[in-house]
Amino acid sequence: MSPVTTAASGIQFSLRRGQSPDGVEYQVLGIKLTEQIVSPEDLGTVELPQGIDTRIGVILDGRGPIWLYGYLIHELHPTAWVACNDPRLGAVVVATHRKGVAVGQVIELGQGGDRLHPALMVVGPPDSGKSVFSHRLFQALLTVNPNVYLQRANWDGEGNYTLELPPGEDPERFKAANKGRLTDNFFPYHSGAILALRRQKDLTIVDVGGMVQPEKQPILEACTHYLIISSKPEEVERWHEFCRDRGNLTPVAVIHSTLEESEVINQEHPVLEVTCGPWIRGNSCSVPDLVLAEIQKLLPSASQLNC
Repeated sequence: MSPVTTAASGIQFSLRRGQSPDGVEYQVLGIKLTEQIVSPEDLGTVELPQGIDTRIGVILDGRGPIWLYGYLIHELHPTAWVACNDPRLGAVVVATHRKGVAVGQVIELGQGGDRLHPALMVVGPPDSGKSVFSHRLFQALLTVNPNVYLQRANWDGEGNYTLELPPGEDPERFKAANKGRLTDNFFPYHSGAILALRRQKDLTIVDVGGMVQPEKQPILEACTHYLIISSKPEEVERWHEFCRDRGNLTPVAVIHSTLEESEVINQEHPVLEVTCGPWIRGNSCSVPDLVLAEIQKLLPSASQLNC
């Protein structure tokens, strides 16, 4: 079945069929946001693609607000079952009318394979702008390749949602409400999630928090490259030792973050070093072109994408 595409205001859908490794047939309703911000009013213009087979389950896949997912699950009620794809787990069934397919069942999508794509750790000491930089990098890469993923492997409660809050909202309130804690299984869980993402995503960005900790060894083993962003020059070598020497990861760049608006190329070899900033929510600079170019080298070329 050839992919079918339809678009509403700011929301684009595609439809394709597939089969899991254990023989479960499914349809994937791909979701793509063509605008950075979509509104609930856009639901009035949403039209599902023609050709949805109600005898077969549907997997929702793609970035979208929770209210859009809720609407689509309701609209797809007549189908055999509905699942939401979490690339770290698989497609999780959330509604079903079919015997043999249960709510909570995870269906493996027939994609990805054994090839592992790169994973880039973003590291550095606290208060250096890691979360803001990671978000800006993620947004910049989405414009050239939508198949990238930002994994927040820390428990401080910060995420994309805190960086995309409207003016006037206090992100610290949300962070405090969602802050977790370190458990024995925290980093092993994220290590497994990163490996799963590397099978599906062309590049996984990993925001791992601001402390050098031996507990992060599973994350080191799951990643391939690292980028240091540091407001403290004396901390840079410590992170090189942790990522390069202990983890055998490849350095991509070092960013010396500053509160002043600036962009200075310190060196290009052997590792790119840039002084730039600020990296503050609501007042952030863009990812420097040279840094972005180095990271884009980790993405597959156009010829590889067409293979």
